[in-house]
Amino acid sequence: MNEKILGVIFDLDGVIVSTDNCHYLAWKRMADEEGIAFDRTINERLRGVSRMESLAIILEKASRQYSEEEKRAMAARKNGYYVELIASLTPNDILPGAMDTLKLLKQRGIKVAVGSSSRNTPVILKQIGLSEFFDAVADGNAIQNSKPDPEVFLLAAKLLNLNPSNCLVVEDADAGVQAALAGKMRVLGVGSACVNPTATFAAENLEKADFESILNA
Repeated sequence: MNEKILGVIFDLDGVIVSTDNCHYLAWKRMADEEGIAFDRTINERLRGVSRMESLAIILEKASRQYSEEEKRAMAARKNGYYVELIASLTPNDILPGAMDTLKLLKQRGIKVAVGSSSRNTPVILKQIGLSEFFDAVADGNAIQNSKPDPEVFLLAAKLLNLNPSNCLVVEDADAGVQAALAGKMRVLGVGSACVNPTATFAAENLEKADFESILNA
């Protein structure tokens, strides 16, 4: 029998708020400046992975080799473009069902946390008005290894003072699903991860997720 779910850890991008297009536009601008082919198909491979790992995927299409210093500069340039774009986010950009889900969990006494590889998590949470809502935030500023390594979710569980077995992760990327399972947590796959056969639960989005059933499972 599964242990009771006492905490829910949410990925941020694509689960609470959609910044996918901001990421795409920022990477596209950088790639265009470098003359590197980049489109939305390639962009799908970047979901849930770190900035430098994303850059490595983009550079597969590059016509020359880049030094480590050049790569760091390119990643920083992309992030600058991205920060410009997310500065326009508001509470209206919170995804359908996210706020109702968070309120339901709070009412049920379930702890909530963010587990995101993004180093811009604090900025995004501030923009959408949720800086003070979560009981804990684990993000790219506090980890060494990005998903599919479970480090960010294990850190979130630790910050919630919960065992991983008492936590549910909500993820929209396959790398995140893999990370949650590696951390011995159950996982709800939403968005593109709702078709991942390894996810414990699945829903098209948070609006369609039956949390009453999930919490009682």
